[in-house]
Amino acid sequence: MTSSARPLSRAERKKQELRREIIDAAFECFAERGYHATGIADIAARLGIGHGTFYRYFENKRDIVDHVIDDLVARISTALTAENAPDAVSTLEDYREQTARIGESLARIFGEDPRVPRLLLVEAAGIDKAMAERVLDFFDLAGTLTAAYLAHGVELGYLRADLDVHNTARAITGMIMAAALSSLRRPEPAHQRQLSEAIRRVMYDGIAAHDTPG
Repeated sequence: MTSSARPLSRAERKKQELRREIIDAAFECFAERGYHATGIADIAARLGIGHGTFYRYFENKRDIVDHVIDDLVARISTALTAENAPDAVSTLEDYREQTARIGESLARIFGEDPRVPRLLLVEAAGIDKAMAERVLDFFDLAGTLTAAYLAHGVELGYLRADLDVHNTARAITGMIMAAALSSLRRPEPAHQRQLSEAIRRVMYDGIAAHDTPG
């Protein structure tokens, strides 16, 4: 099967690369300085480009922050696909391994780059009302995804039949977000691994079906 998509020209590739570089530079500036303290001049100076070049790709500072958040959400969503999809496992043992993989992936995203939790969980909600709503939408989406994992486990019998799926999902999401925030003060990998393990232990002991081995 061949693709009918036209190959990008060198100029088009260069434009895409510069656009990506602007998003990355904005991400760094917003996380380091804060959204309101960052100006277009700061982003342009970091890349060594003029204001005019910036405005050929983005309307303003508020426009680019949407793309930055899009990028962060996409990175998190990627951790929840393939072998880590909600319906990818069928036993409690597999579920334990799956949640460990997801925990490691999220720890890399939030722990290895402190700009991620600082921007997504601290800075973004204070930008304006629309962005605050978007952050809340992200939390709702995270809760919905977590509920899908739990509902699958209840359906197959390796999680408790009486599990309050939706509220448990919100509680788990809250623990994960709190762990992400803790990385701002305690970014050491050992601490983050211990915290992740503690969260998983609560999940297993609290929601596993009592007659399910492993």
